[in-house]
Amino acid sequence: MKIKRIIVTGAGGSPSTNFIRSLRKVATEKFFIIGVDCNEYYLQRAETDVKFLAPYANDRVYLDVLKQIIKETGAEFIYSQPDPEIFRISQHRKDLKVRVFLPAHRTIKICQNKMESYRLWRKAGIRVPETCIINTAAELKKAFLKLGRPVWLRAIVSHGGGKDSFCTDDFNVARAWIKHCKGWGVFSASEYLSSRTATWLSIWKEGELIVAQGRKRLYWEFGNRAPSGVTGLTGTGVTISDPLIDDIARKAIAAIDKKPHGIFGVDLTYDRNGIPSPTEINIGRFFTTHQFFTEAGLNMPYIFVKIAFGEEYPPVRQKINPLPDGLTWIRGMDFLPILTTIDKIEDSKNELAERIKKIKGI
Repeated sequence: MKIKRIIVTGAGGSPSTNFIRSLRKVATEKFFIIGVDCNEYYLQRAETDVKFLAPYANDRVYLDVLKQIIKETGAEFIYSQPDPEIFRISQHRKDLKVRVFLPAHRTIKICQNKMESYRLWRKAGIRVPETCIINTAAELKKAFLKLGRPVWLRAIVSHGGGKDSFCTDDFNVARAWIKHCKGWGVFSASEYLSSRTATWLSIWKEGELIVAQGRKRLYWEFGNRAPSGVTGLTGTGVTISDPLIDDIARKAIAAIDKKPHGIFGVDLTYDRNGIPSPTEINIGRFFTTHQFFTEAGLNMPYIFVKIAFGEEYPPVRQKINPLPDGLTWIRGMDFLPILTTIDKIEDSKNELAERIKKIKGI
């Protein structure tokens, strides 16, 4: 079988590393992976066959450099992880002379803008947290009155990772935060729902759902080091199959794109009544910890690549939530992730409880 030559941008980051490791896990097929990164330090840790430094996506020569690399390496397909690069590559997909597996550019533009997504979801009758753009301090004050306390502040276009997000019940603190982030006119304020979140990761081909899997997040890694508690880095994720999440996620996608194509990762937050609300769609890319699903038996990057090349992809047990519930992926800095189960975690907690009982003579 011919070796596929694939460019991966953002190659030194954790999400791209999980993509690369997933492809390397396939014993029956080999890949020549071309790593491209805009950060000279991250590039060195890319687990690729060759490595190239590139300018940032907003640089005038970014596309020219990418075209050169494609020509030099004979690359056949490009997968991009950073949102700004996805946007730029999508804009110029016809000029790159390489395969892509992306939705329509209009879809990418909407999904990378939280207010545009919000408006379409509201129009479709989907429950979403009340949200408004904040242009002035007066509008911020009105938001507090309208949304209640606390309010959730975030950049309308943040490019992932919870950058600049902030939650507070204090107007003066909120005003100072927006000013600090130069956020007037580019920040939104939303009603705060809860800390419970989930993600529905899916692959589509010309409107047909290929596979989707739900996952809930138990906590954010390094959440105690971020002002909002949100870092974009899942500490521990757990597989779930929730028909309500399945239904809402599909409706959220359909409200934006009637014929989805490529990767759609719907982020949802539960409200106080336990109803999940979509908050954004991570478009054209897998979430950071997708190696979780690969190790559990669902190699979505390999399925994605096979479809991109127009080849038959491995069959899945079922299209929606093929993995069993309760599989758990625990990760952090400088150690390999662990695949275990919620039951094993509970067993250790129960064992400690029994030990404490004996110590106390209960």
